[in-house]
Amino acid sequence: MSEQTYLAYDYPLLGAFWSMLVFFLWIMWFVLLFRIIGDIFRDDRLSGWAKAGWLVFCVVLPFLGVFVYVIARGKNMGRREITQARAQQEEFNAYIRQTAAGGRPSSVDELARLSEIRAHGDITDEEFRRAKELVLTGHGPAESADSTARTSAR
Repeated sequence: MSEQTYLAYDYPLLGAFWSMLVFFLWIMWFVLLFRIIGDIFRDDRLSGWAKAGWLVFCVVLPFLGVFVYVIARGKNMGRREITQARAQQEEFNAYIRQTAAGGRPSSVDELARLSEIRAHGDITDEEFRRAKELVLTGHGPAESADSTARTSAR
């Protein structure tokens, strides 16, 4: 028998299973370590010194640091991740709405802006009514009311 063939007989199935399990656990530990490091930097309530302390603790004593962090702050890790995911989704939805509208604000946004301009006293009620009709019929943006307000203010 050659040496390569003998190695296959010398490494039983249970040994291969344990090797794969140890390798899997090692990879999972690195994934957990990087998630914790990301969570340390994501948390806005931690001061800079606290972030540095947790980071040093997780790097200098990696196994102990990771386990202590999970025990001490693990409950809120998921909450912070969910909060960040929701904020990203809201930003994405706003971007999609703005892009789908062709870069123009919606008529609701234009009417709200017209109401603010009228509340500040920059336009009269009659000018507001005309600009509102233009916005609702789709014949002109609210910017026409701004130019009307600027012209009447001069």
